[in-house]
Amino acid sequence: MSMLSSHFPSLLLLPPPFLLLISFATPTSSSSSSSTQAFIYSSCSQAKFMPDSAYESAVSSLLTSIVNGAMLSSYNNLTVPSSSTQNTPINGLFQCRGDLAAAECSRCVAQAVSQLGTICPDSTGGALQLDGCFVMYDDSEFLGVEDKTLVVKKCGPSTAFTSDGLTRRDAVLSYLETSDGVYKAFRTTSLGNLQGIAQCVGDLSATDCQDCLSNAIGRLREECGPAQWGRVGLTKCYACYSEGGDYSPDENSKRLCHRE
Repeated sequence: MSMLSSHFPSLLLLPPPFLLLISFATPTSSSSSSSTQAFIYSSCSQAKFMPDSAYESAVSSLLTSIVNGAMLSSYNNLTVPSSSTQNTPINGLFQCRGDLAAAECSRCVAQAVSQLGTICPDSTGGALQLDGCFVMYDDSEFLGVEDKTLVVKKCGPSTAFTSDGLTRRDAVLSYLETSDGVYKAFRTTSLGNLQGIAQCVGDLSATDCQDCLSNAIGRLREECGPAQWGRVGLTKCYACYSEGGDYSPDENSKRLCHRE
């Protein structure tokens, strides 16, 4: 079964002006029942490539390499020649959530790639975030570049946190922000019935990752306040927390900090 559409998509998380369209509704094309494949967001570049062009062929090659690469590792970045008159290379990367098993990571990335063509047909760059993985590509040089553009903000209903509950929530977020002073691109913790997770895209340096997460967690505190759950995603990192019942260690229903 082919994982690639005949016209390849783009969903990019690059600095403005590339973040021109962001979708927050689950695509109707996705029929996956796995929570790790739940749709979070996508973004698309405005620029388009011509169908059956050399650029489309290069994107096809890149996305195929991404799907194949996810069978071997949970993160990688790739560059392919665009074979265009400008001879501009196309950069891409994929990353899975740090707690996913290899097989689940591979399935998630394949699902993400399979959605690209229908969400952003013929776009020259783009990005797609599912609950368990992330894929992006473009002909700009985004690899290793910190980008704190806000792409996702989701807050649950306000809840009557007790002072103890607020203390625990703040402790969870503080741990995610500092991770005991040790650099970790993927961080998760729990305290009582509160769980939290944070992750940077793997191309960031330790310093840029820390800066990105500090920004995301600061926005999470400010934007979601006493909400029962919340998620803030920036282009190159995200953080989220949830209270009670949202995480199951079962391999087929593993989810953290995500609500439909």
